[in-house]
Amino acid sequence: MTAKRATDLRDQLRHHAYRYYVLDEPEISDAEYDGLLHELLALEEADPTLVTPDSPTQRVGIAVGDLFVEVTHRARMFSLDNAETGEDLAAWEGRLERQLGRIPSGYACEPKIDGLAISLTYEDGSLTRGATRGDGATGEDVTANIRTVSQIPLALMGSEHPSVMEVRGEVYMSDAAFEDLNRSQAEAGERLFVNPRNAAAGSLRQKDSAVTASRRLGLWVYQLGMAEVGPPQTSHTGTLEWLGSTGLPVNPESRHFDDLAGVVSYVESMERRRHDLGYQTDGVVIKVDDLAEQAELGYTAKSPRWAIAYKFPPEERTTILKAIKVNVGRTGAVTPYAVLEPVFVGGATVTNATLHNADEVARKDVRVGDTVVVRRAGDVIPEVVGPVPSLRSGSEKKWRMPKRCPFCGNPIVRTEGEAVARCTGGFECPSRLREHLFHFAGRGGMDIEHLGFKTVDLLLSEGLIHDAADLFSLDAKDLLGREGWGEVSVGNLMAAIDAARDRPLARVITALGIPLVGGTMARLLARRFRSLDALVAASEAELADLEGVGPEIALSVVEWGADSANRGLVAKLAKAGVRLSDPEPEGVDTALLAGVTVVLTGTLEGLSRDAARAAIEDRGGKVTGSVSGRTSAVVEGANPGSKLAKAETLGVPVLDEAGFALMLEEGLSD
Repeated sequence: MTAKRATDLRDQLRHHAYRYYVLDEPEISDAEYDGLLHELLALEEADPTLVTPDSPTQRVGIAVGDLFVEVTHRARMFSLDNAETGEDLAAWEGRLERQLGRIPSGYACEPKIDGLAISLTYEDGSLTRGATRGDGATGEDVTANIRTVSQIPLALMGSEHPSVMEVRGEVYMSDAAFEDLNRSQAEAGERLFVNPRNAAAGSLRQKDSAVTASRRLGLWVYQLGMAEVGPPQTSHTGTLEWLGSTGLPVNPESRHFDDLAGVVSYVESMERRRHDLGYQTDGVVIKVDDLAEQAELGYTAKSPRWAIAYKFPPEERTTILKAIKVNVGRTGAVTPYAVLEPVFVGGATVTNATLHNADEVARKDVRVGDTVVVRRAGDVIPEVVGPVPSLRSGSEKKWRMPKRCPFCGNPIVRTEGEAVARCTGGFECPSRLREHLFHFAGRGGMDIEHLGFKTVDLLLSEGLIHDAADLFSLDAKDLLGREGWGEVSVGNLMAAIDAARDRPLARVITALGIPLVGGTMARLLARRFRSLDALVAASEAELADLEGVGPEIALSVVEWGADSANRGLVAKLAKAGVRLSDPEPEGVDTALLAGVTVVLTGTLEGLSRDAARAAIEDRGGKVTGSVSGRTSAVVEGANPGSKLAKAETLGVPVLDEAGFALMLEEGLSD
């Protein structure tokens, strides 16, 4: 039985490795693959007679595909051993200490990029070849495509270069580029990519390099593979600094630490920040920093002893799709979602996951009863990536959108040209009204604390409110004495509702949930029209003339304003004392900060985040949520977050509150 299980595991691993490395179409998650590999390793370690020369445990990768010319790497590209806990790292250091006779003198750490490993060869400073990792010894020549990646220098900076050198890096696709690519794929009716890693791999292995050039790939260089007569270096950190000086992109998150405690702290920090980086990372690579110590430690058959990859908890798992149900959102959109066998993924137990829309269910061919791949990244809503067709039994059932809303019984219709089906019951639909109220009270809208789904459900079920305006006429006596509602909790809710009467106009527009109008568009409309009455009275042509609005948004605003129910809601809000206009800015140069992009971090004394944003935007500036090379300045308040560290790394100017006030008066100096 043990021998048969080992044979079965080898066959499964070969199948999944081929789909992952050659076809770039994996059927299972990395975590599932690792589980199969670890099981085979355990069997072979317990009985060495089970080991075969072609076992997946005895090789680094698999043979390359036949789309590109095969090339041999000048120095082998090894894989890394994995660690999943602090105890694993301590055990690794223990092995290093035993071999060296001492604890290593320091460590180099960097994010483990979820991309495609690449080897770049430079001869006399000029790029001559790019090759995929392949099986570690041989890869595929993708030079023509590599040359289209803008981050990769075709000629190195400086004048003193090795006659030949090979550098290793990871080609990746940023989160923003991935979203843009899938949006374009959807508009063209093409298949969507599962994740940025698959998108990067597929983009790099295109027969037409023009396609690769359009995909906005990036690169982080992580190692010097070999060099003929290169500059003398004594550490990995120093080597990275030298590579960066030649124009090669080196990850700014790379760090040196003197001991393992610093490494563990870095790992914990990177796991917390992994979704703030703008690209996918699935762990941290840790290396002995001293090159002499690396040489002394050497390699096993598969991996360098001096390096290890700490893997973050997996964010993709497989589970069973038990049922497909629908939810009605605040705009009436009917969205299918999967009911799953509970699965722990991305740090949480997931029982439901989005399926986006009926077209996506059909495109992915997801069926009730399927084994499906589920993804959860940080705070992102869990989604079903797709089924595992090879595990189907034949009993799985296809799904169709219901004809009537399960919440109100009204017809569900889908307008020609739209991807989304909608409930026709309006706010008579209890699901739509509930979602609308939660959005209205949310942080992006009126920001009413203590008004979550549970409270909204109570107010609706007891008939205390019937629309958003009724919140501002709520009587404290209607809540006092109910289970969980004492004087303190009722007082907190009533104070939060009262504070929401004086929100900026942009928040009111966002809270109302006009289709296609999010926070950024709401701020633009608020600056132009200054009152909700003026916005509702605006013509389609007047709206479309605004830069950034466009005909679809203009039509959506006009249609929303023409709806008698929406006009009635606006009138009720005004009667309830909600401020529906912004004062005209006095003495403000509306072009003072034109072209300036600002990031706010921390708490500003005497100025709310909304007021600070409005002050910048009234002067023609732009406020974004993340720091990048395009950021003009970061404004630092009390208790700033990680944005401050990133600004310092990128060399972005940081302003204190006095500097911010000066910027609002005089603009941003060079």
